[in-house]
Amino acid sequence: MDRHAGGEDRAEPVPLSVLAERAAPGLYLVSTPIGAARDITLRALDLMNTADVLAAEDTRTLRHLLSIHGIPLRGRRLLAYHQHNETSGGDTPILAALAGGAVVAYASEAGTPLVSDPGFRLARGAIAQGAQVFAAPGASAVLAALAVSGLPSDRFLFAGFPPATDAARNRWLDGVLGIDATVIAFESPRRVKEFLRNLCEKDGERGIVICRELTKRFEEVLRGTAAELARDLRIEGMKGEVVVLIDRKVAEGTSMEEARKMVAAAMKGGLSMRDAAQAVAEASGLPRRAVYQAALAGGGE
Repeated sequence: MDRHAGGEDRAEPVPLSVLAERAAPGLYLVSTPIGAARDITLRALDLMNTADVLAAEDTRTLRHLLSIHGIPLRGRRLLAYHQHNETSGGDTPILAALAGGAVVAYASEAGTPLVSDPGFRLARGAIAQGAQVFAAPGASAVLAALAVSGLPSDRFLFAGFPPATDAARNRWLDGVLGIDATVIAFESPRRVKEFLRNLCEKDGERGIVICRELTKRFEEVLRGTAAELARDLRIEGMKGEVVVLIDRKVAEGTSMEEARKMVAAAMKGGLSMRDAAQAVAEASGLPRRAVYQAALAGGGE
């Protein structure tokens, strides 16, 4: 999640002759696809082809990705580093390789390492012993969901997984609902309905976007208020990887629909949509971006 399992679409192997030369020694945190295998970056392929040591949250997933893109192991070590061995010495051989001046590429099961995935202790350990740590950026379920959500992206909080129990989840919601930012969370598909029920008890009118199976064959994006989505039959029996986004609270006194109408009126007076949204935001206290997006959704009318 960023652990969305790799897709099955097979890409044409990149000729080894066009790949980059060996990278500088250090630990490379390599982002991998959250769905479609072709979402891999050329730099990630370079690193996986030339690294001295390959490490992964799930070595089976990495082997499959290497196979899809035609990258051979050539006798290189493939080490496992995951939540079950990160506190029991799983980083020892990786840190030893770094101490010896190796280029180590570490990949999460899917997405960006350390984003709701193992890797924090490994990166800290590498830094502590003086090794260089580099990011090889790429796919991220967090950013992909934010991009397609239609919610304000000028300020956002990634809040990980909500707690599984009602009491703890309610406390979690109390902590995030007052934040003046779009909140992004991962959730089990089996708990989405309970999550919406808890949210409705606090603010059924809060805007919600649920992204399922991003970049995969059955990708789906559901938008609405918490109350609307809680009644949506598509929530029943939901499967796959789920990202939930919570819109920021609308300022009291002016609804977003009222703000949209105010923008439309200002545009009839000769202002551009952008200038009208800015004026309405300043007058109402609503976020400018949210007002602008509401105006876009309404066609400025």
